[in-house]
Amino acid sequence: MNQIINGLNEFTILVYLQQVKKRKLGTQGLEVNEIGLGCMGMSFSYAPFPHKADSIALIHRAIDMGVDFFDTAEIYGPHTNEDLVGEALAPYREKVKIATKFGFKYIDDKPAGVDSHPDNIRRAVEGSLKRLKTDTIDLLYQHRVDPNIPIEDVAGTVKDLIKEGKARYFGLSEAGAHTIKKANAVLPVSALQSEYSLWYRKHEHDIIPALMELGIGFVPFSPLGKGYLTGTIDENRKFEPGDIRNIVPRFTEEARVANRALLHIIESFAQMKNATKAQIALAWVLASLSIAVPIPGTTKIHRLEENLGAADISFTKDELNELTLASEQINILGERYPEHLERSTGL
Repeated sequence: MNQIINGLNEFTILVYLQQVKKRKLGTQGLEVNEIGLGCMGMSFSYAPFPHKADSIALIHRAIDMGVDFFDTAEIYGPHTNEDLVGEALAPYREKVKIATKFGFKYIDDKPAGVDSHPDNIRRAVEGSLKRLKTDTIDLLYQHRVDPNIPIEDVAGTVKDLIKEGKARYFGLSEAGAHTIKKANAVLPVSALQSEYSLWYRKHEHDIIPALMELGIGFVPFSPLGKGYLTGTIDENRKFEPGDIRNIVPRFTEEARVANRALLHIIESFAQMKNATKAQIALAWVLASLSIAVPIPGTTKIHRLEENLGAADISFTKDELNELTLASEQINILGERYPEHLERSTGL
């Protein structure tokens, strides 16, 4: 389906839709198509941001191509991303699943640290429901673990919200294995959302085995390494003010040069499969973990189409092992976050 790279005609879209595969997130009944759409970059972290009408058009194109799982959060903007997603999805609400997140407090509409106190969870959910123009949130995540609030209290609050019909399924983001297990004992967790890609695989040691043991789905964010694994970001790229990559150690000029070694490996598979590097990186996630539904983000329709083309790429067992092992030999330079942001995760 290499036509995806240059834009799809209606016949190709029909073929794609016929091949769309469903994946289950958890064992409670949540099922979505195997590639979702992360909407954060439309209004948060990856400046400059597109015009609202362009983002809505992209979301509608995604729906046309079979995407039925859309990810946002209260903190993206803050609040503006949920407004955008809610407006775009309102005409299609019965066809799609919406995931959003709570877990921060605000002062003058600016994030002021984590806060998963039950009262703040309820405040966040009421605001999200209003902005998303919906009566219920399909997948409600705790965005970051709050060290001051027992995870059992968080799970208990979400359990009550589910009973009230304000949410359907419970998720965690960037939580460690111990936290996941404690939460799951109170309320079954349907999905963990955390970073995972060919250049960030920390979760393979204990978190992914815990998910498999408990029957929890995995929603990898940044499956394209914040854009680096597409091969379009070299050492000369200048990021706009407001782009998080300005402060990410893995995106210093030195790191971008050093980490090309991984791109060379991906490129060799891209040539073999007549695909792009982005498609290979996404196809690897899909092939490596049957419990995974990656949510690559983009603000460009042609990149959306390219990303969805990854679902058409398959690896033999030997090819998958070769790509996995080759990537493991690369010593990736630079941390994925600056230290103060890494400390905010629950890992």
